[in-house]
Amino acid sequence: MEPTGFWAGLAPADRRALAGSATRRSCPRGELLCREGDRSSAVLVLLAGHVRIVHGTPDGREVVVGVRGPGDVLGELAAIDAQPRSATVEALDDVEVLEVPGGRFAALCRTRPGISWALLLVLSTRLRSVGRQWLDLGGGAAARRVAAQLMQLAVQHGVRRGDDIAIAVPATQAELAMTAAISRESWARATRELRRRGVISTGRRQVTIHRMAELRRLAS
Repeated sequence: MEPTGFWAGLAPADRRALAGSATRRSCPRGELLCREGDRSSAVLVLLAGHVRIVHGTPDGREVVVGVRGPGDVLGELAAIDAQPRSATVEALDDVEVLEVPGGRFAALCRTRPGISWALLLVLSTRLRSVGRQWLDLGGGAAARRVAAQLMQLAVQHGVRRGDDIAIAVPATQAELAMTAAISRESWARATRELRRRGVISTGRRQVTIHRMAELRRLAS
C-alpha cells in the first residue's frame, strides 16, 4: 500500500529533509516500537505495514485506541512537549519506519513550515476523531459505532473496486471491538446485521463495503 497521510502531505524537499535526518528501521510483527511511559522522544514515520496504538487502564487492562498504516506519523507528542510516551505502539505485521530523533524533528518543524503544516493537519484530524469517539461512547449504539469504524477504515485503508470499497483490515475482530469500545460479541452481531442487509461482505481480515451511502447513514 502506498503511504498516505502525513508522509503523502509533504513536499519532496521536506521528505528528503526528514529522511536525511532519520534512521530506517525494520520491525517484525509483535515488536513494540515504543512503550507507554517511556522517556524516549524519537518520531516515527510509518512507511510500510500497520501498528496498533494501545493505552493501559488503571485496572491493568490494555485498550486498543487506534490503528495506523503507511504514511502515518507516530510519537510526535513526545517530541513536541518532552513528556513520557502516551501510548504503546505494537507492530501488527512487518513494518518499515523512519526514526527521527525528537530534537531534530522539532528543529525541522521550526525551520520547514511544510512539515509543521502537515503535522498540524494530522493532529487536527486526530482531535476530531477523539471528539466523535466521545459522542459514540455517550450514547451511540453498537451498530452505529461499527458503521463509523468501518467508514474510518475505508478512508485509511480502502481500495475502490468499481462501486465497492475493499479494506484489508489491519487488526483482529477483538482488537476492532476494543477500538469501538464494545464487546466482541456486539461487534460480531453488528457486522452480521450489516452483511444480512447487503451493506458489507467479509472474509479473513477483509471487509468489502457495497453500500457506502447506507453505511454513512447508519454512522450518522
